[in-house]
Amino acid sequence: MGLIFAINPGIITAIVLSIIGLVILILLITRIKIVRQTQKLIIERFGAYHATWSVGVHFLRPFIDRIAQVVSMKEQVSDFDPQPVITKDNVTMQIDTVVFFQITDPKLYSYGVENPIAALENLSSTTLRNIIGELDLDETLTSRDIINTKMRSILDEATDPWGIKVNRVEVKNILPPKDIREAMERQMRAERERREKILLAEGEKRSQILQAEGERESQILRADAEKQAMIKKAEAEAESILKVKTAEAEGVRLTRQAQADGYKMLVDAGLTKEVLAIKSFETFEKVSDGQSTKIIIPSDMQNLASTIAGVAEVVKDKK
Repeated sequence: MGLIFAINPGIITAIVLSIIGLVILILLITRIKIVRQTQKLIIERFGAYHATWSVGVHFLRPFIDRIAQVVSMKEQVSDFDPQPVITKDNVTMQIDTVVFFQITDPKLYSYGVENPIAALENLSSTTLRNIIGELDLDETLTSRDIINTKMRSILDEATDPWGIKVNRVEVKNILPPKDIREAMERQMRAERERREKILLAEGEKRSQILQAEGERESQILRADAEKQAMIKKAEAEAESILKVKTAEAEGVRLTRQAQADGYKMLVDAGLTKEVLAIKSFETFEKVSDGQSTKIIIPSDMQNLASTIAGVAEVVKDKK
């Protein structure tokens, strides 16, 4: 006991001061704050807004300053629960939406509304009801793009005082009542059957048209072939007749030439009287081929025959 009371009071004071200094150092170290890239810190001093800290190292004064809120600057996604809505034609359905938003002003986000996410969800629900109330069932099912665009525009304008920018709104699911779904399924089935019948009828019609066109083309080709065959046949017959007539004409020409040559030889031989006799005989031959029923034969026919024989002998001697 005597040893305890013998400790120097200066040592105790130094220890106490060391402990106090260590506590102050730890306190100061813990008041150093590092803000990350995607964060903003809302700082309050004596309970009032003081500053918005961005990325970097900051010092928070002990007992004076406090971090009121840490705000994420990333784009956030909120998937809201399905909401019951009523269409223009009084059909109740469940629709759930997904909202993509980003905080643009941390101060307004912290002080603009009590619970920004809950406020955004309620605003989305009321906006969706107003938009769907202007559409009937069919328009609701086929106008998702219109619904998304209108909701994004309305929500983006309404959330500006909260420091929120709504980038996109997507209708995730539209769930009509069960009886409406069954009626839609029956309607789609009937529509598919109707389209199937139309396609079958169109196919059969097209097949008949193609078959008729094929038959018509075949008849045209057959007629054209027959025409060409008749033309070729007529050309062949004409060519044959032409050749026959040419041969006959050539024969006549040669015969006349031979006669002319014979007469010339007789004339050259001085037998003009005999030539006239032969001419008379040829004339008599032509007269006998006519339609006359009476033929007068000259009395000197015998002399004419002997004259022709003499001419023949002369021609033979000339050769």
